[in-house]
Parts: sequence; C-alpha cells; structure tokens
Amino acid sequence: MLVELGSHLLLAVALLGAGPRAHAMKGVKCGGILSAPSGNFSSPNFPRLYPYDTECSWLIVVAEGSSVLLTFHAFELEYHDTCGFDFLEIYNGASGDKGSLLGRFCGQVPPPPFTSSWHVVSVIFHSDKHVASRGFSAGYQKDVCGGVLTGLSGVLTSPEYPNNYPNDVECRWVIRAIGPATVKLVFVDFQVEASEQCTYDYVAVLGGPGPAHGQHYCGATRPPTLVSLGRELQVVFKSDFNIGGRGFKAHYFSGECQEVYVAVRGNFSSPQYPSSYPNNIRCHWTIRLPPGYRVKVFFLDLDLEEPNSLTRTCDFDHLAAFDGASEEAPLLGSWCGRHSPLPVISSYNQLLLVLHTDRSTTGRGFSVAYIGVVPMNVSCSRTDFQILIAAQVLAPLERTKVYLGSRNCAAQEVGSNFRIQARFDTCGTESQRRNNTSVIVSVLYIDFSAAGREDIHEYEVRCKPRRKEASVHLLSGSNWLGPYAATAEHLQEAPSRDEVEALEGPVTVVAQDTSDIVFLGLCILAGVLMLVAIVVLMLL
Repeated sequence: MLVELGSHLLLAVALLGAGPRAHAMKGVKCGGILSAPSGNFSSPNFPRLYPYDTECSWLIVVAEGSSVLLTFHAFELEYHDTCGFDFLEIYNGASGDKGSLLGRFCGQVPPPPFTSSWHVVSVIFHSDKHVASRGFSAGYQKDVCGGVLTGLSGVLTSPEYPNNYPNDVECRWVIRAIGPATVKLVFVDFQVEASEQCTYDYVAVLGGPGPAHGQHYCGATRPPTLVSLGRELQVVFKSDFNIGGRGFKAHYFSGECQEVYVAVRGNFSSPQYPSSYPNNIRCHWTIRLPPGYRVKVFFLDLDLEEPNSLTRTCDFDHLAAFDGASEEAPLLGSWCGRHSPLPVISSYNQLLLVLHTDRSTTGRGFSVAYIGVVPMNVSCSRTDFQILIAAQVLAPLERTKVYLGSRNCAAQEVGSNFRIQARFDTCGTESQRRNNTSVIVSVLYIDFSAAGREDIHEYEVRCKPRRKEASVHLLSGSNWLGPYAATAEHLQEAPSRDEVEALEGPVTVVAQDTSDIVFLGLCILAGVLMLVAIVVLMLL
C-alpha cells in the first residue's frame, strides 16, 4: 500500500507534521496475508501515532501441520478497562470464530507470547475516532517450540514430529485455561530416548496432582492422562546432545471443553450452546460414577455440520461416545447433522463424549442429559414384586433410603444386597389397565438427598402378572430430559446371567413363585378324584 500511494502519502505525512505527538490520520488501509516462515508486522505509522477509525486484519498462514509463535516487541494502545475503544485481538485460526479468540489487549502491557494450536493465526487491530497512541510491533515464526497456549483445545508436539526431534532442544509450554477451570493433557504418541530416571531426554509436566507434579517421562510408554490442580499446566521437553526419537504428540483440553461429571445425573452442552460452537476444537466430557452404575445419555438437541455428501459418513464435525474413560474404549456411536440419536448406555460406570470440529461450517452444537442407571434385578410373580440391588452400588446410602411406595416398605439388607419383596396389596401398589392389559404398578424411591438438598429419584415399577414380566421406568425430574419427558423412559436393561449371579451371590433372596405349581397340583388332584368317582359308579 505504501508503494502504491508513493509520494502522495509522504507528502500527506509531511503536511501533518513530524514528531512523536503528530496528529493521527484516519481510515488508512492495512493488514494482509503473511505466508513466509517468519516475519514482522506493526500498526500503521509505527512508531508514530496510529490512525483514527481504522480496522486492520493480518492472517498468518504457515505450512499445514506447523504452529506459529507470535511475540510482541512494543505495545502501546489507548487504555480502557474492557478494551472497548482501541484494541488488538488474537485468534487461533480465523478471526470470525469467537470461540478461537485468544485474547483482547489494550494499554501498555504487551500480550504474552502465543503459540497457535494449528497453522493459522489472525490478528485484528481496531482504533476508534478519539485518542491515538504509538501502536504495536510484532513478529512471528513457524515451528518454534514453547509458548503460551490458551485455546479451548489444541495439539502439542515435539519439534519436527513425527520425524526425529533435534538434539540440544529445550521447549517450555504453558497451557492456561480461561477462567477458573482446569487443563487436561492426553498423550496419543510417545517415543523419547529411554534412560534410568529419565536424565537425558524427557518430558516433564508441572502443575499436576500428587506424583504427577514435576514427573519426568521418557521411553516408549505413554504418560497417563494428566489434569492440572489449578488453571495452568506446564510442559517441558528437553533433549541432550545425542540419540533421539520420534518425540510425542498430545491433545490438551481446557475450560468448558474439558469437564468431568461425578453427580448421579446432570446436563451439559457444547461450548457456547445454543450459539455456534468454535471451529477447530476437540473437547472431552467424562461421566464418572461410582462402581456398579451404568451411564445412560439422552441427546436433547443435536445440530452439527452435515455428513460427507459422497460417503454419508461423519468426516467433518462429529460427536462420538466411548464406552469407557478414553478414546481407546469401544465406540458406542458417532453422529453429525441435525438428527438426535437414540439414548446410549455404558457397560460400566464411565462414559466419554468427544466433540471434534474442523476449520469451517459450524452449528448450534449439542445438549445432553445423563443419569446413573442403578443395576437391579426386578421380577414379579402373580402376587408380589421382588427387587434386588447390590448395596455397594448405592453406598453410602442406608437401606431406609430405598423404598417401594412409602418409607414403611423400605429395603432389607440381605448379605451384600438391598432387597424389597412386597405383595401387590401393599406398598402403594395398584392395578391399572394399559393398552388393554392388566398391569400392577408401584413406585420405587431412591433418596440421594444430602446437605439440605432434596434429590429423590423415582422409578415406576410395573408387572404384567399373567406373563410375570417386570420393568422399571424413570419418573422423577423428567423435565431435565427435554423431549424424553413426555413418556417415562425405560431404564432397566436385561441383566446378563453373570450380573444376576453376582447380585444374588450365595444367598437365595428371591422367593419362588409357587402359584402355578399349586394350581397344577389342584387340577391333577381333581382329575384323580374324578377318575375314582367314575370307577366307583361303574362298580356299583
């Protein structure tokens, strides 16, 4: 632009006067695409006053698979407590994606060095119609290890990964969550020179709990998943003068992109829901319940990028559920588009949801609800209900917190199980007609209330006495299940033989239904008596 304007611009500057307090111009064009491996850029007129009423946009693009280190040499903008007048914005990707905003800055304190999580960085400079300052000067460089990472998620790799890392390198990253949140670090590949106590080449993680605090890792065994104690996690990579390896690759998650849920039931959604989710993120949500529970997830809303039009598969933005605590667990399903899937249930007490988005096209995201399903063996005869729950599943609840119909019909503790056996004429049981079928209905209550907060889960227990078929359905709090609130959700899964045996143990706790045996006995007796009577009549 300076070349195009030539002497006319120089003349205009001369007429405006010289010196550091010269009057600022208005509306000068600026910005551009920076694609060299390294370079420098600055606000218009730097180090003189930047112009009024100006918007500049720089897009830094390096080779795909690389990262960008952005540093500031000088910084002086008009100050405002929320940077509402003149400001500089830095984005981890395209500037239109507010979810990738790394920060907004003004005043005289320069931004910290930033390392991008991918190969594109956007920088926006804005000035209003009043008050100008010297502006800023910044530089960028491709593939520099270390820096401050503040995005919702990103990728961390050793230099030149997946090729061997260089010798005599020391990299230091600071992963900083936005707000009062934690940082989660998951290694997906790891190969660093092995040595006793990792004294040569190593990766060190600082800011984690317990033995992970300051722990050094080397060799070919991936470090465990690490979660920070506070809002920062530091990662240090160091290599010595010889022998290298492939290095490492790790994903980090922070803020609303990394949560662990331990309550028996709850709700959560994608970042910024119901507004559009950010581009280029990978988020982890882990549901971790006490042993014995299984996790059932209900999809209340789903609005992601549509599937690939050629393959009809979810190759772009997608939500995946894993039957465990990591992405190595069995896949329960992967979804995209706008059709909400059916509920899914874990095999054990943990379930992981992962949201992956690419660099273009976003949607509203997703909203889900979950509940911890209490594994129970429910059966019925022609006269009564039998309910059996492993006590360890509901620990530390007392047996009186589990009851059928009313607190007068509380569970009994038999061995290591809670057991309820109730006749149909007790415990609030009533007979109903549903779909032209006679059904016996009662309500099972599990009281999780604590610290003055009421939390009672209600399950409708049903029995079809003629078929002796029992089922359990969620009742209470159905408002948090959104579209599933209209009907009671069937929660009981058919227990495997092993589960039933594990519940029953060595003690026989379910009474045998003898009604059919008695009925057949009476019929046989009546038949015998009838035959005897016929024989006696014939003899007479």
